[in-house]
Amino acid sequence: MGMKQVVSLPAWILVAIVAGLGLGFASSALGFHGVVIDYVKPFGTIFIALLKLVAIPLVLTQLVLGVASVRDLRQLSRLGGRTLALYFSTTLLAITVGLLLVHLIAPGRSLSGADRENLRGQYATEVESRAVQAGELKRRGPLQPLVDMVPDNVIQALSDNRAMLQVVFFALLFGIALICVPLEKSRTLMEWFEGLNAVFISMVKLILYLAVPGVFALMASCVAEFARDDPARALGLLGALGLYFLTVLGGLLVLLVLIYPLALRFLARTGVMNFYRAMIPAQLLAFSTSSSSATLPVTLRCVEDDLGVPPRIAGFVLPVGATVNMDGTSLYQAVATVFIAQAFGMDLTLMQQLAILFTALLASIGAAGVPGTGLVTLVIVLEAVGIEPGGLALILAVDRLLDMFRSVINVTGDAMVCMVVTAWEKGATPQ
Repeated sequence: MGMKQVVSLPAWILVAIVAGLGLGFASSALGFHGVVIDYVKPFGTIFIALLKLVAIPLVLTQLVLGVASVRDLRQLSRLGGRTLALYFSTTLLAITVGLLLVHLIAPGRSLSGADRENLRGQYATEVESRAVQAGELKRRGPLQPLVDMVPDNVIQALSDNRAMLQVVFFALLFGIALICVPLEKSRTLMEWFEGLNAVFISMVKLILYLAVPGVFALMASCVAEFARDDPARALGLLGALGLYFLTVLGGLLVLLVLIYPLALRFLARTGVMNFYRAMIPAQLLAFSTSSSSATLPVTLRCVEDDLGVPPRIAGFVLPVGATVNMDGTSLYQAVATVFIAQAFGMDLTLMQQLAILFTALLASIGAAGVPGTGLVTLVIVLEAVGIEPGGLALILAVDRLLDMFRSVINVTGDAMVCMVVTAWEKGATPQ
């Protein structure tokens, strides 16, 4: 089953999302949400596990082949430099958009004191858990992320989806070493990686057969866990945080319908509608799984098969992007930090705004592309500007839903940069 045949998949995934939402709200209203959590959620968990199962081996083979196929260290250096420069630029731009919108709309001013205290009490336990995780990250020292990037045991790194940055580092090193080896000695190993990569691509296509039931289970269980047995109370809480939710969503839409199309049109010289049409399967999977890492195998297929990006470029740019480029997460952290400050009646100085900008940028680098990671790194951003981490409780009610939207932006941003790098490298628009 080729990717062209899977193009009808987005329609079925949309049906699964709507049906899952319906089942989730029905289970909450009729009091059988526990049944959904116990007997439906496991199928969604299995689907995500299958995507993660192929994510790391596919990244390893794609990145090794992408690097080794260049056969020129100067060209590889140019490719890497352009990729990282674009990723850092789009992330900084996303944070700036978030800061501008949250100051313009000021959603934190609309949250009443009663709502604030209610949210604090309701999510006190989860806030404490996230703060502990963030504290562990901070105690590691300013250069610890650089140390963590280098694995001391590649087998252990390959067995942990949270160690994606270590896998990327090893694959880059392995690919560079292959370039340095004479072609007659490395040809057999290259052919072995090509065969292995083809097998993992076939596994992705098989796993996509389970996309519809998997997405249905994920959406149903997400609503059931959020609403529990009181959908009215859950909707009321969403209403109290509605302006914050719309601010984050508005910022994500600015990236999706303004920034990315401009980059595609003027930097990649490619058709915007063709790009978004090709990316629908990856975007819907990112929305339902809330994981850019789990979606990576499908993103690779969309970019290579439907957008015509050479595997050597897609195999380099996308795995790196899934690790260091989190446009949606960075924008959300900027909005959330200022929102919490506004709710507490704090006026942030220019230096604190700059601290948010650079802390959110650094926090996004190497963050695991899995659900909930943004909350942990958000605590670090809050403490960087002197905001009480307990303020995290103010946004937890809507964070799971926003996580789904920002994962779509993370995946789309990676693919957009991939298109721009392709145009720059090839000197022509990808077909």
